[in-house]
Amino acid sequence: MPSVLELLTRSIHSAARVSPALAGDLAYHLFFTTSPRMPVRETDAATLDDARLGSLRVRGIDVSTYEWGRGPRTVLLLHGWRGRASQFAPLVRELVAEGFRVLAFDAPAHGTSGGGRTDVRDWVDAAEQLHAARGPFAAIVGHSFGAFAALTIARSTVPADAVVAIAGAAGPDAFVAEFAKELRLDPATIARLSERFRRRLDLDQATISARYDAARHPLPARTALMVIHDRDDRRMPDSDSLRLHAAHGERSRLLRTEGLGHTRVLSADATLDAVVALVTGGLEAVDALGSTAPGATQARRRAPRRTTGRTAAATTTAGAPEPLGRSATAGQQRPPVDA
Repeated sequence: MPSVLELLTRSIHSAARVSPALAGDLAYHLFFTTSPRMPVRETDAATLDDARLGSLRVRGIDVSTYEWGRGPRTVLLLHGWRGRASQFAPLVRELVAEGFRVLAFDAPAHGTSGGGRTDVRDWVDAAEQLHAARGPFAAIVGHSFGAFAALTIARSTVPADAVVAIAGAAGPDAFVAEFAKELRLDPATIARLSERFRRRLDLDQATISARYDAARHPLPARTALMVIHDRDDRRMPDSDSLRLHAAHGERSRLLRTEGLGHTRVLSADATLDAVVALVTGGLEAVDALGSTAPGATQARRRAPRRTTGRTAAATTTAGAPEPLGRSATAGQQRPPVDA
C-alpha cells in the first residue's frame, strides 16, 4: 500500500500536469504541515517531568516553556520541525550537571503548545521573550529547523556567546530544495512553492537572504559556532552545514558523525561532549577533545556515558575519533535506518 507521502506526491504530480500553480499550492501546504505531533519518548519522560513549566503568548498562541537547573549561565535549546523540546533530554541532563540553567519551548503546533500553523517567526518571537525574561544566553543550541532558527536569532535580536547548529542548514533555501528533491517536484512547481514561501514572510528573495542566510551573512564576530552533522543524514544532507562552517572561518568548529542520521545525532556522546566543551571552555576546549597538538591524530576509546538524569536516552559511544579541531569525524555504529 502506498504511503501517505507517496499519495500526496502523486497528487502534486497529477496537478502539475494541469496547473503548476495548483501543484505549487499543494506542495506549499504540505511543506508547512506539522502533523502528526511527535510523542514524548519513554527515555525522555523523566527529564521532561523534572522541568519547571511555563507559558508564553506567541502571535496569539499559547506556547509551553520548560526550565531546568538554576545556574548563573543559561543555554537555550530550539527543537526542529515536527520535533519537541523533550528531544533534548540527554543534553539537558549534561548541561544541568555542569551547573547551567536550561530553557526550551515547544513551538506552536508542536509538543503541548497550541496552534495548527507556524513558521520561523514563532521561534524568533519565543526566543526573544525568553531572552528578555531569562537572558543573556551563554549559547543557543538548535536541531534541524531549530538550528536555522538559532542562527537567525543570534544574528538579529538575541545575542549569544555561541551557537550550536545540529543537523541544520545555513538558510531556508536548503529546506525548500531538499523538500523539492524528496517529492521530485518540477521547476514550475518549485517556482510556485518558492513564491508562496516569500509571500508568507512578506519579503523578497534578497531580503530573505539578508535576514535568514547565515552563510552569506554570518554571525556577529564575537559569536563562536559549532556545526554538527551526520554524513548519513537522509532528511537534511550536510552540504549546507559545510557551507555554514566555511563561512565562519576560524571561529567555527565542525563535527561530522557517521551512521546516526538526522535525529540520533542529538544524543550521541560525540555531540554531548562537543556541546558541553563549547559552553564550559569555548573553542579551545572543543579542540582539546581530540588532541593536544594541531594536526595530531590521537585515537581515544571512551567508556559508555554515565548519564546524569534518572534515565538514559542513548548508549552510543564514539570509536576512535579524529581530532575535533576545525573538522572532525566521530565514528558510530551504523543504525539500520535513518532516525
